[in-house]
Amino acid sequence: MTTFHVEPGGSMTGRIRVPGDKSISHRSIMLGALAEGVTEVHGFLEAEDCLATMKAFQAMGVRIEHLGAGQVRIHGVGLHGLRAPTEPLYLGNSGTSMRLLSGLLAGQNFNVELTGDESLTRRPMKRVTDPLALMGAKIDTSATGTPPLRIHGGQPLQGIDYTMPMASAQVKSCLLLAGLYAQGKTCVTEPAPTRDHSERMLAGFGYPVEKSGNRVCVRSGGKLNATRIDVPADISSSAFFLVGAAIAPGSDLTLEHVGINPTRIGVINILKAMGADITLHNRREVGGEPVADIQVRTSQLHGINIDEADVPLAIDEFPALFVAAACASGRTVLTGAEELRVKESDRIQSMAEGLQTLGIAATPTPDGMIIDGGKLGAGQVQSFGDHRIAMSLAMAGLRAGGRVTINDCDNVNTSFPAFTGLAQQCGLKVRQS
Repeated sequence: MTTFHVEPGGSMTGRIRVPGDKSISHRSIMLGALAEGVTEVHGFLEAEDCLATMKAFQAMGVRIEHLGAGQVRIHGVGLHGLRAPTEPLYLGNSGTSMRLLSGLLAGQNFNVELTGDESLTRRPMKRVTDPLALMGAKIDTSATGTPPLRIHGGQPLQGIDYTMPMASAQVKSCLLLAGLYAQGKTCVTEPAPTRDHSERMLAGFGYPVEKSGNRVCVRSGGKLNATRIDVPADISSSAFFLVGAAIAPGSDLTLEHVGINPTRIGVINILKAMGADITLHNRREVGGEPVADIQVRTSQLHGINIDEADVPLAIDEFPALFVAAACASGRTVLTGAEELRVKESDRIQSMAEGLQTLGIAATPTPDGMIIDGGKLGAGQVQSFGDHRIAMSLAMAGLRAGGRVTINDCDNVNTSFPAFTGLAQQCGLKVRQS
């Protein structure tokens, strides 16, 4: 079991590029596999979650060349070319893989079982299996609606017009992928904007997508044409460094080639509202995705009431933002984020316990947290097997009064296997054992 040891102090300086965007890496494999022709992917995130998606499609007969250094070549089999795997598809810790694949596989003509590690088998799946059932899919879950998922093939799917009860890019993407196989039109209306990588990438592969406001639709009968994908650096992985540089005295750090998709920039919006010194340089568009170099300097942060409109735009970045709030003057209040309780861990409770151990007044609420900024102390904290908790608490060491020890950090490899090396390069005094 991996443990992080962070010595106090230090500043974050230099220029770095964090690994590729996890959401885009997942989708590049999925759509590349269903395309006609050979898709080249550059900047692919070589982390456990994305590799789980790759292995799943290889198990279904797709030839994928993993060339290393973020380069992948996918020999697409077309929308109807997947073959039945010989055993259940093991997806590790990846909720994205399971939820998106459940939609994509609901329209195939073969049976398949999706399973994962202990954490994934506790995560709720009825949010995708219920609307898929409305389309005609037949998917068995545990009695509590959790994995494993047993998908019965050969079910004729019908397009539906679905209004999501809560904002979720994974649910939206799942239904759009099922819509590629459903008779007629499939439309999804979301209550708040969520990341739109699936819509952008479908269009990039030449598949017609209708979008109007918060409603997106696809029809079956189209095809995906192979393309070249340049995956930008992941803003979720960048978030730890944005927070670290904002809170550590003497910091001046630039993160290169970061994806700044408007559905993902909640972390920037929130940090700026707290007073962070953040500047975006060299804005450009790569493969349909906006990117920029992000410079962040030390600043005195202040507590805020976080705008609920930013919550779905920053849902994966809140563990890091909680550390920013702990270092800010005054009170920070988050509401409308109950989704955090059903991630790889209960991220509200996990971060509240970690910050409390380090001496911060952090009060969990049903849908968020109240944090009174203060002086971080030393201590031994738990990540609860959650990669984002581990990396966020590591950044807290920059302002801690003594060593911060973080237990159970193995799952950092699911999204950011090079984290400790890159963090050391910037100035974080971290080692692992």
